[in-house]
Amino acid sequence: MPSNLEISRGAVRKPLTDVAADMGLGPDLVEPYGTTAAKLSLDAVGALADRPRAKYVVVSSITPTPLGEGKTTTTVGLGQGFGHLGKRGVVAIRQSSMGPTFGIKGGAAGGGYSQVVPMESMNLHLTGDLHAVGAAHNLLSAMVDNHLHKGNALDLDPFAITWRRVLDVNDRDLRQIVTGLGGRQDGIPRQTGFDITAASEVMAVLALSTSLRDLRQRLGRIVVGYDRSGEPVTAEQLRAAGAMCVQLREALKPNLMQTVEQTPVLVHCGPFGNIAHGNSSVLADLIGIRGGDYLVTEAGFGADMGAERFFNIKCRASGLVPDAAVVVVTVRALKAHSGRHRVVAGKPLPEEMLAENPDDVRAGAANLRRQLANIAAHGVPAVVAVNAFDTDFDSEHRAILDIAAEEGVHGAVSTHVAEGGKGAAELAEAVAAACDRPSGFTHLYPDEMPLVDKIDTVARRMYGADGIDLSPTASRQLDSYTRCGFGSLPVCIAKTHLSLSDDPSRKGAPTGWRLPVREVRASAGAGFVYPICGEMRTMPGLSSYPAAENIDIDDAGRVVGLA
Repeated sequence: MPSNLEISRGAVRKPLTDVAADMGLGPDLVEPYGTTAAKLSLDAVGALADRPRAKYVVVSSITPTPLGEGKTTTTVGLGQGFGHLGKRGVVAIRQSSMGPTFGIKGGAAGGGYSQVVPMESMNLHLTGDLHAVGAAHNLLSAMVDNHLHKGNALDLDPFAITWRRVLDVNDRDLRQIVTGLGGRQDGIPRQTGFDITAASEVMAVLALSTSLRDLRQRLGRIVVGYDRSGEPVTAEQLRAAGAMCVQLREALKPNLMQTVEQTPVLVHCGPFGNIAHGNSSVLADLIGIRGGDYLVTEAGFGADMGAERFFNIKCRASGLVPDAAVVVVTVRALKAHSGRHRVVAGKPLPEEMLAENPDDVRAGAANLRRQLANIAAHGVPAVVAVNAFDTDFDSEHRAILDIAAEEGVHGAVSTHVAEGGKGAAELAEAVAAACDRPSGFTHLYPDEMPLVDKIDTVARRMYGADGIDLSPTASRQLDSYTRCGFGSLPVCIAKTHLSLSDDPSRKGAPTGWRLPVREVRASAGAGFVYPICGEMRTMPGLSSYPAAENIDIDDAGRVVGLA
C-alpha cells in the first residue's frame, strides 16, 4: 500500500468552489487560500438556514492506546462511506497542531484512502489559524505584564496571575520560566511559563463561538488572574479583548478542504483534548449541518472525555442535538485493556500482541462496555466501528462484534484505510440506521447543579469512580468560582486520556477507586470550569526521535518524511 503522502499526492481534487457547491454554498461565500484550502464566510450560516438539517453524528472511541485508534481516519472514511450509499456526507474535524506533527503522533489528516488532502497543507499551518490564536493569546500576556509595569491600576496580584504564554511547538524547557529579568525598563520579574497553542483558552473560545459578536464577548470574559482582594481580573478590564478579536477575525471562519474522494471537509480549531473540550468548532458544525445528508464530526480521545464534552459543552454552545454516536475500537486497544500487553508510543507493538488471540480481546471488553454505557447515558444511539488493521484476525473482529451485540449495539468492521469509502459502506449503513432510531438526547447534569456535584456526577457515571476527593485548594477554588458567578458553567475534567481513571497505567474499566481533584481552574471566556486530576502537561516535550528528524524538502520543493 502506498504511503499516506503518496496517496495524498495522487488524489484528484476538485476546485474548492465545486466542493462548496456540493454543500449548497455559492462562490460568493468561498474565500480561496491558494488551491488547497478556502475560508468560508460566516454568512454561510444564514445562507443555508432554509436547507434541510443533516443527521448529526459524533465519532468517539474506547480509551485509546498511546498510538491512537484512528478516530480521524474513521470520521473521514465514514463521511466518504455515505457517498457509496448515494448520500451526501460532510466531515468536520480539528486542525493539526505542530506539536504532534513534529513530535511522536504525526499529523491529523486521517490515513490511507481516508484522509484529508493535500496532506502537507492540512498538517503544516493550513491558513494560519493556530498562529493567529497564539498571537492573540500572547498579546494579552504582553498587556498583563505591561499593566504591572505601568502602575497596576487594577491591583492585579503578581502571585495570582493565571495567564501564561503559548507556542505551537513541543518545548519542555519553556514549561516554567521567569520573565522581566534585566533592568527596570525590562519589566517586573515573575514566574510564568508556556503552554502549547492548542491548550490556550483562546483556542477553546474560538471553537465555541457562534458569531463574531459572541467571540468578542467571550474574549472579554477571559480571566487573567486575581487582584489582591481575590476578585477576577478580565481581558475586558485590561482593554485587550478588542484587539484580540481583530487578530482572530479571519481565524473565526471555518476552513474548507476535501477528502481523497472529494467529500467536503470543514477543518477548524484544535482545542487541547485534556484540559479543553477537544472538539472542532461550533461554527463549522452550524454550516455543515445544512450542507449534506449527514454531518460527521470527531470528538477527541475516548467517550469518557471527548464525547462527554461534546454532549455537555459543545452541544450546549451550539444548540445542536446529535442523532448517533460512533465508538471506534481496535483489536490492539482491547488487547491492551486486557492488562496482558503494554503499548508504548514510538515503539513497535509486542510480538505476542500480534498473535491471533480473541480471548485477549474479550479480556479487554470492560472498557468498550463502559464507553458504550457513557454514550447511552446521554440517550444517543451508538454504533461500534471496528477499525481494521492488516495484523488483525477475523476471530478477533467477531469477538468485538459479539461484545457489541451483548450490549444491544450494532457493529461493523471498517476497512476504510485500505479501501476508502467503499470499505466504510457497511459502517455507514449501520450509522444511517442508528440515526433513524429515536434519540432521547440529554445532558448529564443541569446548569444549576453545584460545580462539586457536576464533577462528582461525571466521575461516577462516566469514569466508574466511587466519588471524588477534593484537595483543600480545590475546595477553596470551587467556592471562589461559585462566588464569582461561574457556578452555572459545565465542567471539563482534565485527566489522562489513557485510562478511565486518573492513572494512565490502569487499563480496562477500573473499580473501587476515587477521583482525586488537586486544583480547579476557570475558563470563563470559553465557558467551563476545569478540575485537574493527576499531572497534566500543557506543554509537551519532544521524544528521543521526534518526527521532525525525518521531515525534509527535496530538490523539487516537495515535503518528504511527513507521517
